Amino acid sequence: MSPGKQASVSATATATAAGARLEAMRRRVRLSRLAAWTAIAAGPMALGLALTSSPAIVQAATTPASDAVRTMSTAADPGGFAQVFVGAWLRSSADDATSAQARLAQSLAPDVDLPDRVSGAQAKPESVVAVRSAQRSGGAWSVTVAAQYANGPVRYYAVPVVSDRTGGSFTVTGAPGVVAGPARATVPASSYRVSVSDGDLTSAVGEFFAAYLTGAGEVDRYLAPGITLPAVSPAPYTAAAVQQVSAVEQAAAAGKVPGDATKVRILAQVNAQDARGRWPLAYELTLRARSGRWEVAALDSGAVRDRGAR
Repeated sequence: MSPGKQASVSATATATAAGARLEAMRRRVRLSRLAAWTAIAAGPMALGLALTSSPAIVQAATTPASDAVRTMSTAADPGGFAQVFVGAWLRSSADDATSAQARLAQSLAPDVDLPDRVSGAQAKPESVVAVRSAQRSGGAWSVTVAAQYANGPVRYYAVPVVSDRTGGSFTVTGAPGVVAGPARATVPASSYRVSVSDGDLTSAVGEFFAAYLTGAGEVDRYLAPGITLPAVSPAPYTAAAVQQVSAVEQAAAAGKVPGDATKVRILAQVNAQDARGRWPLAYELTLRARSGRWEVAALDSGAVRDRGAR
């Protein structure tokens, strides 16, 4: 082969190889873009993997999506669904299957019979509340619903419910069953064992609640720097008085305000007054000492029991 032909063949081969490499690079770019968009749809974690892995991540990136579906199915709680059904079922009657309550109950539980109520024999419930949901195998649930009647008694119903695999649809699969109510739990000893007598701390707490619950003054003046806590609005009470204060830390019972940055956790029993009467309330507060005064650093919700220092 002449040198000219050899050069032509070599140039052609080089161009072909370069074209193949270019096409391969384009294919990898397209696959990488597909992986990135798939990862974006699947979630931030998959996106991070797509940016650092090979194009094979396209299949791996779909895994979090299926995990998300399983998580949704596990977390979906049909308590509200069962609550609506029991409310409609208890207010319906087989003698009036076309009433709004009967039609609602039948739409939620197509295979469940309506109660055959005797007119006036049993009052309809005033309120119905789901109190417990327990997941069984697969998508099966058992929901305990409490119904309270006007004359005082509370009756509990266990409702079988099934959900689809996404947790987005529910059906009541059987008639409710009357069951015993939840047992009363044993209450641990309170963490607030230090009794706080009248003094700077109780005065600060009383002034804070007067502003917080009755609108008497600005709440901000009783708060530690950096703390934002709006007053209840509109003010629900005309008066608020602290009846008792107990604390976790002994520093709360000291005669003088301790050094700056000292923190104490307290439980305040407050009597609030409005036109309808007196209301005993309880609040947990964290207070911080600064410049010879106590300031509110946090208003917590719920009762803290023996859980150690926090």
